[in-house]
Amino acid sequence: MRLSLSLLALTLLAVSPVFSAPPNIVYLISDDQAWTDYGFMGHKYIETPNLDKLAKNSAVFTRGYVPTALCRPALATFASGMYTHQHKVSGNDPAALADAEPKAKGKGNKGGDSAAYAALREKLIANMDVQPSIAKLLGAQGYLSHQSGKWWEGSYQRGGFTHGMTRGFPQPGGRHGDDGLKIGREGMAPVFDFIDTAVSEKKPFFLWYAPFMPHTPHTPPDRLFQKYKAKGIESDFVAKYYAMVEWFDETCGQLIDRIEQKGLTENTLFVYVADNGWIQSEKSGGYAPRSKQSSNEGGVRQPIMFSWKGKIKPGMRGEQLCSSIDMMPTALTAAGAPIPQQLPGINLLPILESGEPTPRKECYGESFAHDVANIDKPEDSLVYRWVIEGKWKLLLTYDGKLGHYASSHPRTEKRPQLFDLIADPHEDKNLAAENPEVVARLAAKLQAWWPVTERQVLTKWTNEPGVWK
Repeated sequence: MRLSLSLLALTLLAVSPVFSAPPNIVYLISDDQAWTDYGFMGHKYIETPNLDKLAKNSAVFTRGYVPTALCRPALATFASGMYTHQHKVSGNDPAALADAEPKAKGKGNKGGDSAAYAALREKLIANMDVQPSIAKLLGAQGYLSHQSGKWWEGSYQRGGFTHGMTRGFPQPGGRHGDDGLKIGREGMAPVFDFIDTAVSEKKPFFLWYAPFMPHTPHTPPDRLFQKYKAKGIESDFVAKYYAMVEWFDETCGQLIDRIEQKGLTENTLFVYVADNGWIQSEKSGGYAPRSKQSSNEGGVRQPIMFSWKGKIKPGMRGEQLCSSIDMMPTALTAAGAPIPQQLPGINLLPILESGEPTPRKECYGESFAHDVANIDKPEDSLVYRWVIEGKWKLLLTYDGKLGHYASSHPRTEKRPQLFDLIADPHEDKNLAAENPEVVARLAAKLQAWWPVTERQVLTKWTNEPGVWK
């Protein structure tokens, strides 16, 4: 009898699947970086050796997209897996104080200690409390999690992280990261200490590494600044940004190397994305039009990478589309966690493992004013909606309230804009007049995706080719 039981046990072991430990999950999130500004994307000057190495070991969607090109809404999408009009964190700040106390140069007031304005901030954060949370969902699977860098939605605990750096609103300086913004610029110790804690407790971990880099202030180490000056970059303003990109890359390398040193690489899923685009503008001393806050490619296009050694097949995925809403269902699946039914993204893990093409055929996006006009109704400050299908991109302009930062949304082109992104990746030629049937078809897809009922397209098309009203 004892021999029979032993044989049965061996038989069960032979036919039962062997489950490995759930992978660690690391989100590497850049802050204000153009989709072109990497070595692996072919930039002429910028060097990103660590991200280039990661790209070689990743499935790289060079046509990746973030639905909204502003940090807070973009990060809220990474954290919740929901579109901006769903999670309702449509801008960086409530509009009320910005309207009452405008700053110089049209900038919104970021401060404010009135009880009324504090209540508006709290109401905006509360929108995230009812959304799915990747940190909470992974925590239910036994994960430890750590927040560092940009985080707008209260303290790290409120976001569901077990560990973190940001004290958050209503603490002093808690608008968008406070102590968390030190990561990278002032070293990596908090993240490294957390990894040590997770290893010692034998727990899988989730890392949210979203440093305030290469975001302004552009204060790179002098060695990197001089490196780019020596490359012939005459403008100090541009050279500093280039140096910041490489400095950010160095910190990513330090984190990736730490995980390698701990022997964790083979059981770690790395996901890379940037929150929105950025193009240096010497004229304004900040970002150029059609980059940050814009629905043009310079604002919303971002390479998205997935790397898991031995699991995900590396390779450039060329013209295949990917949206940042796909990150969360993919990561949850890797962790063995259930995917909430309301998540609109696609679980990419099967095709990342097999090497098959992605099932995603369209990417959708939306832009809102920087200041939130109506916390309950994002549509009030809707400025643009867009959809990409294959080579085509349709961009529609809406009459939402702008408030401050209006210069980021000049709305000078009021007609529908249609671009062939394969032939014209920088959107120089509007083909809408020549292709009214494509405009109508894609506009119908936009309305089916999110039925906008109150905002109006500034200029509509008619059934007569090339005629607008």
